[in-house]
Amino acid sequence: MPDVPVFDKVIKNVRVVRPNQHSVEQLDLGVKDGKFARIAPEISPAQAQEVFDAKNLLGFPGVVDAHMHIGIYQPLPLDAITESKAAAMGGVTTSLNYIRTGQYYLNKGGSYKDFFPEVLALSEGNFFVDYGYHIAPISHQHIDEMEILFDEYGVSSFKIFMFYGSYGLHGLSDHQNLFLMIHKEERYDLAHFEFIMRSLTRLIERYPEARNHISLSLHCEVADILNAYTKIVESDSQLVGLHAYSAARPPHSEGLAICIASYLAHETNCVNINLLHLSSEKAIKAALIMQTAFPHINFKREVTVGHLLLDVDSASSTWAKVNPPIRPRADVEYLWQAVLNRQVDWIVSDHACCSAEKKRNSSDPNNIWLAKAGFGGTEYLLSGVFSEGSKRGMSYNHMAELLCWNPAQRFGLLEKGDIAVGYDADLVLLDPNETFVVRATESQSQQGYTPFEGLELTGRVKSTFLRGNLIYNQGQVIGSPGGQYLKRPYKVERNLKQLPQ
Repeated sequence: MPDVPVFDKVIKNVRVVRPNQHSVEQLDLGVKDGKFARIAPEISPAQAQEVFDAKNLLGFPGVVDAHMHIGIYQPLPLDAITESKAAAMGGVTTSLNYIRTGQYYLNKGGSYKDFFPEVLALSEGNFFVDYGYHIAPISHQHIDEMEILFDEYGVSSFKIFMFYGSYGLHGLSDHQNLFLMIHKEERYDLAHFEFIMRSLTRLIERYPEARNHISLSLHCEVADILNAYTKIVESDSQLVGLHAYSAARPPHSEGLAICIASYLAHETNCVNINLLHLSSEKAIKAALIMQTAFPHINFKREVTVGHLLLDVDSASSTWAKVNPPIRPRADVEYLWQAVLNRQVDWIVSDHACCSAEKKRNSSDPNNIWLAKAGFGGTEYLLSGVFSEGSKRGMSYNHMAELLCWNPAQRFGLLEKGDIAVGYDADLVLLDPNETFVVRATESQSQQGYTPFEGLELTGRVKSTFLRGNLIYNQGQVIGSPGGQYLKRPYKVERNLKQLPQ
């Protein structure tokens, strides 16, 4: 009797890279209803309605890019389409995006009860990958809305921008209330941060079953230091470009902010803290000191692929302006050592599509002070980490932990981040031997340039599957946007067992 198809798809001949393992196994993957349903050395093609031959490529879990910005410089629906295409191109299957009220994004203030449903409406049907949102409580009203955001919309992660008190997205401002679109009597300051932490602590206490997945993320730079050093650097004609911008936002500003935030977390018993895009040796050391000082706080430490691939001598100059800044090579190598020492919990892109017109002033194109901050890079996240990590002896399994498993676990994506029965059938196939030169013209992003232009990377994404559906293959995004909004914690009861051969 011939085999009756029991799988929607079988992906054969995959060299499977799993987190929390120590080896790579060649396996076949059976997919049913968007989940991995069977994983075995051999699955008969006759059992599948469709067969895809992975041709012995490495198979990573779909990458969870836990730090992106969609709609910050472009209309959100348009940005979602093009930048999620770029994500798929890079093997990313889940995009977690920071968003807030105020200038940029939707350019609106007010309640998240009104704001966030609009965000979801603008997002629906426009993402090629699954997506979620981190939210920044900007006004006092937002602190009271954190429980509603969690309970009704599955937003389990929140953010503080520590430098916004008197320093805007791009520089000094005397009009922060206008920038943040909050009432003139309100203050976005340390007391506000404390009250956010107290609210998060109450949220964890009220929902103990989700306590491991409710967290607060911090952009750690101190505005007072940025203000003072920017004035000094701007008056020094010897400092230009990325060197100047790094000096204007010095690493000790990061370290100081980390210490302040950590003590506030201790004071408020806010136990789940994420320290975002650590860019320097001083930032890493401060984070590790605070972990020792406050062992009861579950700190997580993040770095970006940009800070791992670029330094102040990169030819990209204003294209690579970002907060916190790109640093000298010594800091880059220190970050890599922290990665190898497992002192970093995940790596992200901090993708923020910023057009060339916003990065280079036509009359003064090399003026770093006129450039907007941020750039895209989700499409190079996996390849960048694979290429440079491999040179440094990093295991494939460790890469899968940093790019897939760890962020999925922290942010409540409990069906993401692994290749195992019952998990979403998110998979990225990577050729570990293919070397390519980064060219912006080949990217799916609408950005039009990349600070990674000309970098030679080894390890190229060939195919990306989202819940078993092929969404990127051999240089082309396939089909229409099928990404789903993920309420977190995102978990389906795993009653699916391995189907018989």
